[in-house]
Amino acid sequence: MLKNAASSISELSQPAVGGLLREWRAARRMSQLDLALEAGISARHLSYIETGKSGPSRETVHRLANALRMPLRERNRLMRAAGFVPEFSESPLPTPALERMREAIELILRHQEPYPAFVVNRHWEIVLANEAAKRMNAFLMGGKALRHANMLHQVFDPDDFRPVIVNWSDVAGRFVRLLHEEIAAAPSDAVSRRLLDEILTYPDVPGGWRYRDVEEEVPPILNLVFRSPIGEIRFFETITTFAGAQDVTLDELRIECSFPGDEKTAALCARLRDEDAASGIHSSVAV
Repeated sequence: MLKNAASSISELSQPAVGGLLREWRAARRMSQLDLALEAGISARHLSYIETGKSGPSRETVHRLANALRMPLRERNRLMRAAGFVPEFSESPLPTPALERMREAIELILRHQEPYPAFVVNRHWEIVLANEAAKRMNAFLMGGKALRHANMLHQVFDPDDFRPVIVNWSDVAGRFVRLLHEEIAAAPSDAVSRRLLDEILTYPDVPGGWRYRDVEEEVPPILNLVFRSPIGEIRFFETITTFAGAQDVTLDELRIECSFPGDEKTAALCARLRDEDAASGIHSSVAV
């Protein structure tokens, strides 16, 4: 009886592995032969794995994941589908396991003062922000609270941050292209696909943004122009990620730092910091 149950579980798990591999091969535009050569296995063995006739070893799964350039979360998913323990840990940022990394992140945010900086996860949720970001948001929004914790919804929602963005088409278009790139990099991520569907429903979003433009590259620098009570202010943005991360949480975080694009903006950031310090109001970096 136990043998039959184990056999049934194995039969159910193998097609899941095969389905994932086929999905990723399609996303990477690789044939079975391409993937087999890249992973150092035979095309026949790969065919058997995809059809469920053969189960992959842990080493084979590891090779296939490397060949497909899978993110850490998706590598874990492939391992689980093959019946193995996930390869990489996933620890919430506030836990002791990531204490040193959180301290490093908070140090970066503090050193970015008096200019805004955010920490964003793979689904564009803002998980940390420095004091400069909070001050600038309050200034641009006239003290009105943001409706969303998700950066994409903030940018696309006309009742949120969108009205203060002068070059909204450039900013929103770049974000859509980045989201398309993320979906292409992790085709099984249903949350990112749903997020794309959600932001495309907002008013006056071009219909063509629903489709990935494979010809146009995402510009390396994002320029932001905002409407403010003192006229237009300008920032450019850089993105920092963790190279060689061995934890899923760190692998999916990025730090977005804004720098003033002109002296007027730099002076405003310094003024807001000084006014904040004079008022005696200050809070630590918060989730």
